[in-house]
This record gives sequence, C-alpha cells and structure tokens, in this order.
Amino acid sequence: MKTLKEARVGETVKVKKLHGKGAIKRRIMDMGITKGVDIYIRKVAPLGDPIEVTVRNYELSLRKDDADLIEIE
Repeated sequence: MKTLKEARVGETVKVKKLHGKGAIKRRIMDMGITKGVDIYIRKVAPLGDPIEVTVRNYELSLRKDDADLIEIE
C-alpha cells in the first residue's frame, strides 16, 4: 500500500482509497480529496509537514498524518 506521504514532488497520483474514520475522513473529503481524483504534489516541507498539493485546481496544504491516510495508485 502506497500513501500520499510517500509520493514525490512533481508527481501526479490518483487516489485509490481513503482510510480513517469520522471527522478525520470527513475533513479530507471536504478538501475535495475523494476516490479517483488526481493529486499533484507541489512541495514538501523539509521535515515532511506540510505537504502542499493541487487538487481540482485548488492549492492545499496537508498534514503528513492526513497524507498517510490517503492510499494512492
């Protein structure tokens, strides 16, 4: 299982599945991150937190703990 946290800068990945429950999963979905959507990794901070991505033409920052819940292809 590969997660968004392991993706490289400049890579475009497709969401395979969201893990987590309740408010955490809802927060990720509220950002527009759902199964089948493409995510472009723009920048990763030196310590890996946050991860800056582009989803559906929106620029977002994700915590690495949240990125670890997003399974990618």
